[in-house]
Amino acid sequence: MPDGVILKSGRKEVYMERLKFEEMELSNEMKKAVAKIGFIETTPIQSMVIPKMFEGKDIIGQAQTGTGKTLAYAMPAVESLKDDEKSLQVLVLCPTRELTLQVAEEFEKLLRYKKNSKVLAIYGGEQIYRQIKTLKEGVQIVVGTPGRIMDHMRRKTLRLDNLRMVIIDEADEMLNMGFISDIEIILGAAPKKRQTAMFSATMPAPILELTRKFLKDPEYMKTQSKELTVDNVEQMYFNVRTKDKIALLSRLIKMYTPKRSIVFCNMKSSVDELTNALKAKGYSADAIHGNLRQAQRNRVMEDFRDGKIEILVATDVAARGLDIDNIEIVFNYDIPQYDEFYIHRIGRTARMGKDGLAITFVSGRDMYKLREIEKYAKTVIKRAEIPSANEAEHSGTEKIIEKIKFHLKDEDLKKYVKIVDEMIENNYSAVDIAASLFKISMELSGIGSHQAHEDEIEIIKDMSFERSDNKNKKKPQGRYNSRTKKVWSH
Repeated sequence: MPDGVILKSGRKEVYMERLKFEEMELSNEMKKAVAKIGFIETTPIQSMVIPKMFEGKDIIGQAQTGTGKTLAYAMPAVESLKDDEKSLQVLVLCPTRELTLQVAEEFEKLLRYKKNSKVLAIYGGEQIYRQIKTLKEGVQIVVGTPGRIMDHMRRKTLRLDNLRMVIIDEADEMLNMGFISDIEIILGAAPKKRQTAMFSATMPAPILELTRKFLKDPEYMKTQSKELTVDNVEQMYFNVRTKDKIALLSRLIKMYTPKRSIVFCNMKSSVDELTNALKAKGYSADAIHGNLRQAQRNRVMEDFRDGKIEILVATDVAARGLDIDNIEIVFNYDIPQYDEFYIHRIGRTARMGKDGLAITFVSGRDMYKLREIEKYAKTVIKRAEIPSANEAEHSGTEKIIEKIKFHLKDEDLKKYVKIVDEMIENNYSAVDIAASLFKISMELSGIGSHQAHEDEIEIIKDMSFERSDNKNKKKPQGRYNSRTKKVWSH
């Protein structure tokens, strides 16, 4: 069955392939924004929702968090804006403050090159007068929680007269939190002539009743279910500052000494920067991403398969479908943009019944995303403490010793013994020869002297958002309390 989505209309099911953003009819501003973010192909839900929303259809999208549904509705919403109108044109309803902020940030990225457009996040817990001030200045897109939206409607500081699109995200969560009646009031107050899109992971009866009441002949789309579990993969994360990621990656490579590993970044520019940094430190690394010609990509992959390259730095799209055995570790240098990408990434290791390791770097504001991934993948990603330079070197040394013991026991070393005998005859001691070879082995594994300066670096964990595993404790708010005015201008 192809990798796509199921479009259900009555009994009809249509399977759709992924689309390339560069081949879609988008404005120049949107093309530049998408290229800046680094998106190349649509996810399954995007491949069906985006074209239908461009046609003006009402949408019911059944998709889990992390499948890319935010971009699926945000892109058509931004493209529908009339730049010469300062009034509210798009309203997005979200169940929580956290999701509201996340969605608003996605809109902000797409609005990067639209000079006269603004998005405002509205939610409880923030001083309302700031929101009122920004609304008076003119906002085209509002993302908010139902309670605060209704508060502004009662104050007449939020007018829906010129609203052309309403989007309801995570409708089943709205139901669980008791917001359905609020949504009915908001939809009832919106203009009849509008486009409506509703997204939900499940479709309980009250949600279906809501769609029948407020959506006009909607297209019903459901992402194709996939097996999400990945056996034999040990999953862990490190909480580290962004500027310390390269030092931590070097230390972990030294600690685990993998012969073959993949490091995933979200951006093509990040892939190039990280690859150059690893090469400068003496690592056998190369890059693969969408900007490379096919001949270059083939050469890199051949070298990786042949063991000429030990570290492959890649974007998600470039690495999709990689079929390479014996990948010992997958590093999520950047946390995936979509939850489903996490499954694709860690699925590169632990093949053919072997064990694998997936390591994710989390920088404060990524913690909320990590929790989403755990929920989506139905897994637990354990937190690991950052090893000291001495711990990493000791662990790496132990692994090299184990490899030497293996070769001493099981390998035919006759031709190498002959070389050593010749060196001993030339007055080199066996101990000195062994020590020299051990040093070379350590350097090739990233444990040698070329790392000496980096060993002195103090890698500091990111304290801006500590996750608590005790559900009885108050949830940390560090991800958000440093932010005050939720407005982006372009």
